[in-house]
Amino acid sequence: MTRAANGVHILPYSRVVGQEQLKLALQLNHIVPRIGGVLIAGPRGTAKSTLVRAFTLMAYGGFPVTLPINATDDRVLGGWDLDALIRGETRPQPGLLEEADKGLLYVDEVNLLDDHLVNIILDVVSTGVLSVQREGLDTAKHLSFGLVGTMNPEEGGLRPQLLDRFGLMVTAGQLDADARRRMLRTVLDFDQELTKDRSDWLAAAEKDDTDVRERLAAARSRAPHVHVPDEVLRLCAATAERVDAVGQRGEIVAMLAARALAALDGADEVGPEHLRRVLPMALRHRRPETAHGAEFDWGPDDDAQFGDLFGTD
Repeated sequence: MTRAANGVHILPYSRVVGQEQLKLALQLNHIVPRIGGVLIAGPRGTAKSTLVRAFTLMAYGGFPVTLPINATDDRVLGGWDLDALIRGETRPQPGLLEEADKGLLYVDEVNLLDDHLVNIILDVVSTGVLSVQREGLDTAKHLSFGLVGTMNPEEGGLRPQLLDRFGLMVTAGQLDADARRRMLRTVLDFDQELTKDRSDWLAAAEKDDTDVRERLAAARSRAPHVHVPDEVLRLCAATAERVDAVGQRGEIVAMLAARALAALDGADEVGPEHLRRVLPMALRHRRPETAHGAEFDWGPDDDAQFGDLFGTD
């Protein structure tokens, strides 16, 4: 799809240039929702929002429910319908978390949102239950939605306790010259194709998006049945120890993501190569230095810490 219900045009997901790590993280979180969400860090203008909206349109058929920075507790959790109260009626008003049920919740600039709201959202993602006990409301509802947060580290960070609650973290990198050229051509072609009554370019893009959606659905069904060998578990635990990952959530998420990747590849078993690909996404924000404002980059020196475990010193 290139158009949401409100008529806004979005570049098809399959035509977004570059940012392969971001795409992979979004797909893995969709395949295995227990991963617990994706946090995307990067400077402005790196297509973070465009990619999230294109992915949601492709995977769910509509835009994500977007949480504004100035959202109140009532808007997020739900409260009373004010118009009904004026008429003397008491009618619950669903919040954004309920609106996101069976879809995706997008929190742009999550680092600027009140910590207590971020914590509530992460709790609902983790438990699948929204419990509201306030102002005469006493409800508990089962909810299931994907979570994606974006942030520009230049504008401030998240507390380590909240960072850890996001399953995967990726950074939006700058495109090289060739990718920038392809991006420019894609944007110009997209704008031009929108003016046509019939566009083979858009038709091909929508077919590719459909193929991706069907592949993700198949992987989602396959994932629970993918075998995880003990040797891969040992590799995961040893790697988490080598990088001094804080707590145990990192290795749990890494194994969930590796299983999702194996399912996406059509494999019956998780292999070391699946684990190795997802380790940076699962561990980069759980290293001790991130608690002190360090960058989230993951480079060759980080890989070298555990390369010998995978036989690639």
